[in-house]
Amino acid sequence: MILSMVNGKLSVHILHGDDGFHNGHDVWKRKMIYPKGTSRPPVPTAVTAEFANDYTEACLVLADSPKASAALSRRCLQHILREKASVKHDSLYKEIQEVIDSGALPSYLSESIDVVQKIGNVAAHPMKNTVRREVVNVEDGEAEWTLNILEALFDFYFVQPEKLKLKNAALNAKYKDAGKSQMK
Repeated sequence: MILSMVNGKLSVHILHGDDGFHNGHDVWKRKMIYPKGTSRPPVPTAVTAEFANDYTEACLVLADSPKASAALSRRCLQHILREKASVKHDSLYKEIQEVIDSGALPSYLSESIDVVQKIGNVAAHPMKNTVRREVVNVEDGEAEWTLNILEALFDFYFVQPEKLKLKNAALNAKYKDAGKSQMK
């Protein structure tokens, strides 16, 4: 355990690893356990708290429990799709498919949430490896992928519309000052 003070603030780190030294290299990994934090970017201010809270919690638990992070991320994704894309089904899988089929998202987002759909299906319904007859687990990086998708959806549904709204307001103010009719 390492205790340190940076700018008058205490931080606590633990070192973990197999034996600390492997093939001439230090293999200890350092993990900050206090204060709890995340390496993910903060939620954009345009995103409302009802969406931001689940995302933030998913980020905070990512290092401790990728499965919990993925579950919170999928919950947030479902909430976004229901509120912003107006889908209503009994499963996230069907809701994602409806959004993809609608063509309302740019192709890069449709392709990305399709991956989340497939990952979520594996997580909810574990598959067996037909060669070894063992359950195939969802990988840790898949939780991070879902967080990446949420960030892209935040940009699409919240950030970009807010930027356009501000630009339109500035242009309308300019038109008003010039005595011209405003845009809608």
